[in-house]
Amino acid sequence: MAEEIFPLVDEIGNIIGQAPRSVCHDGSKLLHPVIHLHIFNSKGELYLQKRAASKDVQPNRWDSSVAGHIDLDETPEVATLREAGEELGLSGVKPSFITKYIIETDRERELSYCFYTIYDGTFSINTDELADGRFWKIEEIQSNLGKDIFTTNFELDFIKFLSNGLPGINPSISTQN
Repeated sequence: MAEEIFPLVDEIGNIIGQAPRSVCHDGSKLLHPVIHLHIFNSKGELYLQKRAASKDVQPNRWDSSVAGHIDLDETPEVATLREAGEELGLSGVKPSFITKYIIETDRERELSYCFYTIYDGTFSINTDELADGRFWKIEEIQSNLGKDIFTTNFELDFIKFLSNGLPGINPSISTQN
């Protein structure tokens, strides 16, 4: 199977080139776009996926509900729906845009497009990519930050905008998408 080719982007998100996955993840810090979809249930709990042991970046850590790279000539919205289908078997969800920002770790630099949705249905976990998945209470996430349980990317998202809730999402208010 051929290696994935990622688009390279500027800090606004304009495509300026392309590079293989291995180069983007080898410490080169080439900026490439990704999506994070945060799935809440109507109780205000947040679904997290546990990354498979075979992942090249942050294996065996709990991560955003859905996370993945944006393909060449793919919009963040289309990538979000594609990844939700590939990882959790979801179709018909309606993601809402939260923000985009640059995440930098010791290995990579990503322009992260962040979305959320509210969903109370079932999941069909892709065991090639994920080891597990479940809903977490916000307080449970808060008490486990900084303990090498979560991915760096998820912790940054959580601290930046998830810990204070999102419009229409409050653990004491029941909402449905």
